[in-house]
Amino acid sequence: MSFYITTPIYYVNDVPHIGHAYTTIACDIINRFNKLNNKKTFFLTGTDEHGQKVEKAASASNKNTQDFVDEMSKNFRDLIPYLGCEINDFIRTTENRHKEAAQFLWNKLKENNQIYLSNYEGWYSIRDEAFYLENELTKVDGKFIAPSGSPVEMVKEESYFFKLSQWQEKLINFYEKNEDAILPKSRFNEVMSFIKGGLKDLSISRTTFKWGIEIPNKEKHVMYVWIDALCNYITALNYPNTNSDTFKRFWPGVHVVGKDILRFHAVYWPAFLMAADIKPPKRIFAHGWWTNEGQKISKSTGNIINPYDIIEKYGLDQIRYFLFREVPFGNDGDFSSDAIANRV
Repeated sequence: MSFYITTPIYYVNDVPHIGHAYTTIACDIINRFNKLNNKKTFFLTGTDEHGQKVEKAASASNKNTQDFVDEMSKNFRDLIPYLGCEINDFIRTTENRHKEAAQFLWNKLKENNQIYLSNYEGWYSIRDEAFYLENELTKVDGKFIAPSGSPVEMVKEESYFFKLSQWQEKLINFYEKNEDAILPKSRFNEVMSFIKGGLKDLSISRTTFKWGIEIPNKEKHVMYVWIDALCNYITALNYPNTNSDTFKRFWPGVHVVGKDILRFHAVYWPAFLMAADIKPPKRIFAHGWWTNEGQKISKSTGNIINPYDIIEKYGLDQIRYFLFREVPFGNDGDFSSDAIANRV
């Protein structure tokens, strides 16, 4: 028996915080449980290092982009042992093995007639690295805002598209037969509602920036960061060698993600995989968010929780226990000094 679990790969435009620690520890706990059940396990984490946000963050730091991502990725790698977590692999999307896998996946989708060239015009959030329909946006002070609260801008450019609309019924059929493929149940209902609302073809390339994986034989286009990022889960299992022992033993796996990136993992990713003749993930679990003393955690309010600080203050086992005893897994939780003191 084997078991494969992944964290999302963490975006390197900022330093690790409690949200990153929470997801990594969650996967470590689930991985340890499966080891205790005598399963051969594989636990993957890593960093997502491409996209416009990273390019801008490097520029703002007056650093070469590759040097910037090297430095930021190390912050995430160094945190893992400090959290008491034991991983099998740490993947970076700037590695050659990943570039080769992502380009192979692209070519496979093209070969299967799933990609076409057209023009994209619509609302895009740089912060979310996501495209939005106008009916998903709200107007604040005369400007459109994404559901996440990030600003959006109108983008018009030549783009490759993935035929996502063709996968609507297939995704519905798959999830109707596999209702535990998305947990908790409320998240399953949310995804099904989104799919049944109608899927439109997805823009999967950009020409307005350069920091990304180049599309094979198309110099000015780079891959949309999500098609690149999601591919990491199979890169680490030796994709495109689907006959390798590692791939055959561990795929499909379990993805643990924050609820804000559920759509990418539960709609786009299974569609990409099925379109490339690969099985969709076994399960996607979307956990909740943490607040700090009842307030939303954000850089602007200055209340970001540093994992090193809280572990130094309360102890590693205490923090690991608190995070997973304080709230049911999947729910939102509040990180407060009183709550930790009482729980300890």
